[in-house]
Amino acid sequence: MARRRATVVGAGHTRFGVLPDGPRALMRQAVDAAFRSVDRGVDRSRVEEAFLGTLGFSGWQLGNASAALAEEARIGHAPVTRVENACASAGFALRSGVRAIESGARDVVLVVGLEKMTDSPSAHRRYWLGVSGDTEWERLAGLTFAGVYALMASAHMAAHGTPPEALAAVAVKNHANGTKNPNAQFQKVITREQVLAAPRVADPLGLLDCCPVSDGAVALILAGDDMARTLTDTPVAVVGAGAGADALALQERDSLTQLAATRVAAAEAFRHAPFDRTGVQFLEVHDCFTIAELLALEDLGFADPGGAAAMTLEGATALGGRLPVNPDGGLKAKGHPIGASGASQAYEAFVQLRGAAGARQVVGAERALTHNVGGSGASATVTLFERM
Repeated sequence: MARRRATVVGAGHTRFGVLPDGPRALMRQAVDAAFRSVDRGVDRSRVEEAFLGTLGFSGWQLGNASAALAEEARIGHAPVTRVENACASAGFALRSGVRAIESGARDVVLVVGLEKMTDSPSAHRRYWLGVSGDTEWERLAGLTFAGVYALMASAHMAAHGTPPEALAAVAVKNHANGTKNPNAQFQKVITREQVLAAPRVADPLGLLDCCPVSDGAVALILAGDDMARTLTDTPVAVVGAGAGADALALQERDSLTQLAATRVAAAEAFRHAPFDRTGVQFLEVHDCFTIAELLALEDLGFADPGGAAAMTLEGATALGGRLPVNPDGGLKAKGHPIGASGASQAYEAFVQLRGAAGARQVVGAERALTHNVGGSGASATVTLFERM
């Protein structure tokens, strides 16, 4: 008997950036857009459970954000679970929703990712970004979030001769893609020279190697594949959902140039998928810093260790390349509202595989991979999608 699959039948996405609306309004906008997007409609009373991915940046409604979602989504008395795994919160929320559908426990599930970050003072932002990593040693020693990835970048450069130009090429590519995404925070072309000359944040990373602080929300409506076509003619199936973990602090890990959590998550996702890596047409990877995109390509198995730099410099990951990466602009240009990013990646898979991505459409896309990382790599999810 074929295994039941979860499918995405609707999705809504707010603009990412510095937004005037508060968390409740952002959730409501994303959820309303998701319900409007379901071709033949689905009544909110059919939602049997919901999952909310959010860090709760600056302490917003830490006590019971789930109840706020239930209220704003107008899903009655359906249970809501808040999922928090730093920047991978929405990726894990999506995985929870997928498992609920696959098990047969639920037929329709709502998944929401949310973060409101820009209304906090700079010192508070640094604190809330810092708690995504090791707070006992790294943060008390003064290591910043950018500093953690700068250590990874330095180690990668030392081990593989990775040139700064490869990191700059990631930023240039993703900003170019962002100009084609109306939801992106940054819709401005940048040059390699600008990236290399930008002020240093944590050497070797400069200002244009770093993703921005952002507000935004994304909502996904999931349904079982046995009922998906009663709701839409173009459902997108989730055919693999993997997750992994690693030590929280860098000094406890086996390597600074590999994320074991990503490797474990990818292996799990592909284990039950009907295709292997050669069947994937594009990737959405967690590029919170430019080095993170290169690490992702290697950890996901699309490049050998140290090989992602050449792959990027030769244009293979560009929108018209053999394996487009982050056609929506990625975290780097689209923005990174921490709890929403994993859901935003799934949104991009949904619109791309339905052929509805407009100017950034990946031609002939039928299968996609999304990769969501928590903090500096202690948590990760990998999700595989296929057009039905």
